[in-house]
Amino acid sequence: MAWGNSSNVSTTNLDSGTDSPALARVDLKAALDELTAVIDGRGAINGVASLDASAKVINTELPDTLVSSSGVNLTLDPATGKVVLEEVLNLKPQTVTQLNTRTDVAEGDVAFCSNGDAGSPCVAVALAPDSAGEVNWYKIALGALISDS
Repeated sequence: MAWGNSSNVSTTNLDSGTDSPALARVDLKAALDELTAVIDGRGAINGVASLDASAKVINTELPDTLVSSSGVNLTLDPATGKVVLEEVLNLKPQTVTQLNTRTDVAEGDVAFCSNGDAGSPCVAVALAPDSAGEVNWYKIALGALISDS
């Protein structure tokens, strides 16, 4: 069922005391059909997301992918000042050339560089502007394999 549409609601036969009740019935029925579509649209495709008891969107109704508007960064700004990721963070590998040609680099950016340590992979961090005002990427070389012993 599609979400309600206000253009399907008419008050033509409802806005005057002299309007015909018989004609008003059709307008009232159409309005109630739209109201039903809104009620039934909760948690439905092309509807509106449901909220839990804390007025938060239910996790099963959240998208698996968030895509920001064209040309705009996606920003997470929690009130605590901390973003918590459970499990694993995956950074899309980028080459030295890709990182160095970015025009949006800011101090504190972190990337996975596929060839930034003399051709080997590394983690890269953008640090404060140098004397020429450039923000540069600095490598954090990867060490030995992880081990619990």
